Amino acid sequence: MDIKGYERGDQPILRSLMFVPGIREKFIEKAPSIPADLICLDLEDSVPAAEKGAARKLVGNSIPNMERLGYKLYVRVNGYNTGLMEDDLDAVISKNIDGLSIPKADSADTMKKIDAYLSFLEKTRGIPEGQIKLIPWIELAIGLSNVEEIIRSTPRIIGASFGGEDFATDMGVQRTRDSKELEYGRFAVATACIAYNVLPIDTPEPDYTDLDHLEKDAGFARSIGYKGKYCIHPAQVEVVNRLFMPTPEEIEHAKKVVDAYNDAEKQGLGAVALDGVMVDRPIVVRAWRLLEWLKGIEGRED
Repeated sequence: MDIKGYERGDQPILRSLMFVPGIREKFIEKAPSIPADLICLDLEDSVPAAEKGAARKLVGNSIPNMERLGYKLYVRVNGYNTGLMEDDLDAVISKNIDGLSIPKADSADTMKKIDAYLSFLEKTRGIPEGQIKLIPWIELAIGLSNVEEIIRSTPRIIGASFGGEDFATDMGVQRTRDSKELEYGRFAVATACIAYNVLPIDTPEPDYTDLDHLEKDAGFARSIGYKGKYCIHPAQVEVVNRLFMPTPEEIEHAKKVVDAYNDAEKQGLGAVALDGVMVDRPIVVRAWRLLEWLKGIEGRED
């Protein structure tokens, strides 16, 4: 099957991204045992202002000692406009982390300034150039307005996160149970990410006690293009990992689609009927991408 022009390129498998408060030493110690694809030590929202310095020191000291069991290790630093980011970066940038979660990204210019400073730190600390990747948060109205420019600003960006709580706050609305007020932002971020081949990552579900609701919310996010979701409690990780991978039924159907189309191509046909439904190129490309995504997940779990 010829899929030239439909490849998405290599993307990391980041189904579950687990936030760990940077001020809670016991939580940091337990973090490597959580089966998340990415652990994100948090210096921003989970740390009160008076504890920022202590959290920065704790995270910086903990990173070299964290057992690496296949997960990506990121740190969410404080926002560029807080005046705290430079000290955060000085404390945590080392060869031992994979990237940074950047809150309240507002413009390409901001991301380019962060990129330039990271290049300086990598050079002076003996870190391979470009090792530190970035996942900006699109969680303000200005960030959503500039989302395409933000995610195109530097090749360090491998994904973008939609932040529901801050977006609702910035818009002056209440976040409701069904999150209808977030749908435009969720669609816009997912679409921009897909357009420029970076990973769309969905907002956390704040009610960590209701896993049935999480399942519905994560299922909706996946249905509109998201490839992963943040977790705020270890109990959410299994649900999110499961929701952001193909189901057995999807896998079986995708294999049938690809096989049927390959047989049709051998006969010089560009479309084929399968179970009473026409299968043409867009449908087979979706099936092929799903199977490639499955391969990536299986490789991640080996």
